[in-house]
Amino acid sequence: MAKLSFIVAGKDIEGDKEFYSNEEWQERVEKWKVRQEKKGLLNKEEEKEQAEDDDYLLAEARQPLWRKVPIASSLINPYRIVIVMRLVILAFFFRFRILTPAYDAYPLWLISVICEIWFAMSWILDQFPKWFPITRETYLDRLSIRFEREGEPNQLCPVDVFVSTVDPLKEPPIITANTVLSILSVDYPVEKVCCYVSDDGASMLLFDSLAETAEFARRWVPFCKKYKIEPRAPEFYFSEKIDYLKDKVQPTFVKERRAMKREYEEFKVKINALVAKAQKKPEDGWVMQDGTPWPGNNTRDHPGMIQVYLGTAGALDVEGKELPRLVYISREKRPGYPHHKKAGAMNALVRVSAVLTNAPFMLNLDCDHYINNSKALREAMCFLMDPQLGKKLCYVQFPQRFDGIDRHDRYANRNTVFFDINMKGLDGIQGPVYVGTGTVFNRQALYGYDPPVSEKRPKMTCDCWPSWCCFCCGGSRKSKSKKKSGAGSGLLGALYTKKKKKMMGKNYVRKGSGSMFDLEEIEEGLEGYEELEKSSLMSQKNFEKRFGQSPVFIASTLMENGGLPEGTNSQALVKEAIHVISCGYEEKTDWGKEIGWIYGSVTEDILTGFKMHCRGWKSVYCMPKRAAFKGSAPINLSDRLHQVLRWALGSVEICLSRHCPLWYGYGGKLKYLERLAYTNTIVYPFTSIPLLAYCTIPAVCLLTGKFIIPTLTNLASVWFMALFISIILTGVLELRWSGVTIEDWWRNEQFWVIGGVSAHLFAVFQGLLKVLAGVDTNFTVTAKAADDTEFGELYMFKWTTLLIPPTTLIILNIVGVVAGVSDAINNGYGSWGPLFGKLFFAFWVIVHLYPFLKGLMGKQNRTPTIVVLWSILLASIFSLIWVRIDPFLPKQTGPILKQCGVEC
Repeated sequence: MAKLSFIVAGKDIEGDKEFYSNEEWQERVEKWKVRQEKKGLLNKEEEKEQAEDDDYLLAEARQPLWRKVPIASSLINPYRIVIVMRLVILAFFFRFRILTPAYDAYPLWLISVICEIWFAMSWILDQFPKWFPITRETYLDRLSIRFEREGEPNQLCPVDVFVSTVDPLKEPPIITANTVLSILSVDYPVEKVCCYVSDDGASMLLFDSLAETAEFARRWVPFCKKYKIEPRAPEFYFSEKIDYLKDKVQPTFVKERRAMKREYEEFKVKINALVAKAQKKPEDGWVMQDGTPWPGNNTRDHPGMIQVYLGTAGALDVEGKELPRLVYISREKRPGYPHHKKAGAMNALVRVSAVLTNAPFMLNLDCDHYINNSKALREAMCFLMDPQLGKKLCYVQFPQRFDGIDRHDRYANRNTVFFDINMKGLDGIQGPVYVGTGTVFNRQALYGYDPPVSEKRPKMTCDCWPSWCCFCCGGSRKSKSKKKSGAGSGLLGALYTKKKKKMMGKNYVRKGSGSMFDLEEIEEGLEGYEELEKSSLMSQKNFEKRFGQSPVFIASTLMENGGLPEGTNSQALVKEAIHVISCGYEEKTDWGKEIGWIYGSVTEDILTGFKMHCRGWKSVYCMPKRAAFKGSAPINLSDRLHQVLRWALGSVEICLSRHCPLWYGYGGKLKYLERLAYTNTIVYPFTSIPLLAYCTIPAVCLLTGKFIIPTLTNLASVWFMALFISIILTGVLELRWSGVTIEDWWRNEQFWVIGGVSAHLFAVFQGLLKVLAGVDTNFTVTAKAADDTEFGELYMFKWTTLLIPPTTLIILNIVGVVAGVSDAINNGYGSWGPLFGKLFFAFWVIVHLYPFLKGLMGKQNRTPTIVVLWSILLASIFSLIWVRIDPFLPKQTGPILKQCGVEC
């Protein structure tokens, strides 16, 4: 067979000998031929034709698993040109605004200029990380050819899947069950998938629900794989309004589908019965089926619990095939110990999974995010198992897609602009930010290690000089002496020394986990070492201080390719797993500081991804044609605002912490454009203050007859027109290269204003109180009944203080428009000209707040009395104070002049 060599994107793919050399490939092909001849499927006449197929197979397997697809230059170059032009126009615009103040409305002019400068800086932070947008394309067939060869062990890497939940009464168990079922039926080798469900509320309802889910999975998983259905979450599969017979050719499909739908409905009834039973807790607490009290009756004081449902002996599906492992986990909680909410639960999952399965990669999902594309794990493996890129990746991020959102997406729940524009831009720099779900992690990156540094090619040497010539052969002598000195350091020393180098960020070669060792050697081998082993012992102490007092877990961190040591006892591993989820395990360790999910913010996702990028890791954005994951989003106005409030509060906490991108991580490996993007994610809530002021200015101008801009010259009019045109062009060209619709873009713009003057504003003050004064305030939501129609939740009203500021702004601007028009009518034709600029300004505010106004009115166009009263009260107080102060009236300093009358 001729030697094949391929050049792809300027790189020699023949260098992929990390997997198979040419001789190994030939040997594999020959073995395949022998097997085919034994089966009578190949004869000598067909050998020539088969050789051509083998050449093609060999060539295809050596091709890259993915490729980078840059945006076409005809789309991206005009976009970049307009951005540069807009910068220039902004410079001239601000020159005009600063040098020509409006003296008759100086306070308003000053406030408006400050706001406009802040908006310009925010635009720069948001715009420049989108300078190099890219998309990526994966090749799943090549992944299968390379790692799934017929008659040989499957070489795809194992994956641990994490599902986190807190309160099953607020997060319905049927939704969590659908997520778990979609994981268990994923298109991936069953022995390489393990699903861990974290119950942070220690609920027996979820415990019993998972038992029912495991039983139903024995019938659901083989059905999914037999007929290759999508999606593999039964609730969403059976509710899809599509032709489910498309591409189905098996005659038994219809009959089995009907039977499966009936079984799923019976399964739902069982879950509903469990939920109904859980509504009222018995006085003596919950009791398990065997009569013992439920350990989690006190949700704040209970031991750690682990239950393995599937993956053990005898847990097979109805066809007798193996199922993925399903594990229930509830970490220990005791009074006086911090638990760190979701971040603490995720770190507990990392440790438990490392002890029980130790897969090298981990998928993180929220309980309401199911796998919509059964090949999602394979999509991620195209990047993580790539021989060049995979070693430097900390995670693969998938976009979030949602079900159950109204057709017009009134409150921008899809967040399409962020996921389809901003994230593509970040993918062209150092990688997308971590968004909390739909992420496949490299376990080594979460352990706080630096990414491997590419090995330098050895220098050319020659034997034309004598051996004593230092510049030719001196380096090899040094390396030999180093090897001799390190040869006697023993097993423990070798393990810890290798890992220590990795922690220091030195060059190293990634080794397989073939040479395993006994776990007890680490624990029992600490005594009796000579002076030669002192450095190794110190390394172990450092590891214990870093990872905690668990020799089993420390041993798992040394296995860079995952896997468990040979000869391990499953019962001993479960006992150790209970230990690593104890409430005091993280004390005096680096968990939450440098390892795992980082503590210190309610948006632990942003902080965790930021720390990994600062160490030099890269991330990748994967957007398969069929969405990998789908979840649910709050379509109700109040719930949506509270969700945005939580995100903004987390950003404020990071901004006021030591991890703020403005000053953290300099001298590291974080790229400057990536730092700009992270800076934008933590300072955007502060834009709410100038935004609120800017939205108030139009009403003030209409009520007082003043304006923030003096009479325009011809040149100034040109700069104003150029600025508006550049803003429009930037948006249009951005939509062209991203494929985002104008409706999604406009909804995003509207909700930027709605969220800015409500949730972001409250987040700033709440964050300042929490960080500076230690006062933790919460905004409660009380619900009223909603219609039982489609999207009924959209019209549900829930009172919250977040609704007051935008309602007040709407009333102020409407009152201002009425007052301004009335004044123009009374004063005649000449006053209409100056009025148009003020009206345009006010209508800009009202149009952006229009979805909010519709949300207030509800389906029957009714607004709750309390909102109207509060808003009118605030607007009236503001107007009365303004009339009383009136800073724009000229102040008289001379004598008071009175009209003389007749007697003058």
